[in-house]
Amino acid sequence: MAKFSRFRIAWVTLLLFAFSFGFFLLVAATNTTPVDTSVNAEKGQENSTFSKHKNSAENEKCLQCHGQSKYSYFNKESKRKIIKKMYAELIMNRSVFYESNHREFKCIDCHSEEYLGFPHAGNLRMESQPNCLDCHGEDEKYAKYHFENIEKEFQSSVHSEKHSDDFTCWMCHNAHTYLITARTSENIKQTISYDNAICMNCHSDFSKYQLLTNRQTPNLIKKHDWLPNQKLHFQAVRCIECHTKKINDSTLVGHNILPKKEAVKRCEECHSTNSVLMASLYRYKIKEIRSTQGFFQGILVNDSSVIGANRNFFLNIVSVIIASIVIIGLFIHALFRVIKK
Repeated sequence: MAKFSRFRIAWVTLLLFAFSFGFFLLVAATNTTPVDTSVNAEKGQENSTFSKHKNSAENEKCLQCHGQSKYSYFNKESKRKIIKKMYAELIMNRSVFYESNHREFKCIDCHSEEYLGFPHAGNLRMESQPNCLDCHGEDEKYAKYHFENIEKEFQSSVHSEKHSDDFTCWMCHNAHTYLITARTSENIKQTISYDNAICMNCHSDFSKYQLLTNRQTPNLIKKHDWLPNQKLHFQAVRCIECHTKKINDSTLVGHNILPKKEAVKRCEECHSTNSVLMASLYRYKIKEIRSTQGFFQGILVNDSSVIGANRNFFLNIVSVIIASIVIIGLFIHALFRVIKK
């Protein structure tokens, strides 16, 4: 009995020791001096994820400050390290930038090289932002996008006429984040959501809307109260389909924003064989049909029923059966007439 008691005491002592040692390790781990991993983590992510982009190392000179919510520098006057909060509008998300159309650019391709020095000179804030034609205009590499035609359409729009030089490409297309992809059946909903968000960026944000006008931000739901099935329309159609006028067919997206009184309101303009949607938003469908069903079908079929152009597998079978019965009937009828003679 005494031997069993000593054996039990030994096990209890061992368990207490193990528990105490584990508790000590836990306390030691929690009391370790915290390390600010916000910058290090993002730098590590940059090295592993974004290094495939040819100018990522060069851009990191800017993103080491503008890529997170805070930045630090050494103040030579006070001889100490200063940590400050980065202004929200000056923060550039690496993931978003390296998914955008301009991901292979260097920051100093668009911004002055003087920004590479710190502190930045105050007059650099007055630097004018380049517009699309500064890079894309009269360049054979970008000719297929017809930027010159887009510029002409924009100059005719209410955005340009009412706001003049205050309204630039940047108002809708942030060069750091802008992303455009070819529309397909798989991504059409995402395309609609993305493009409508560009409009909502100002038209549903009072602080941004007030940068260009003193009028009150419009209530878009109330303004469109005439539109049946509002929610469905907003999900399936882009704002620009009803609020733009295409000057030519060389561009998929119209930039001539019309006055509200000239916006599309008649149902048949969209819900018809000559739908404006098939010339813009759903234009990709014609190409898809041509590639799968041939050129003739692509010309005739615009998401509507065209007699003689649309085929149905089961109707094809029924029509063959009926035709066969008619031919057999005619043959039997002719055979009986020959026998009677």
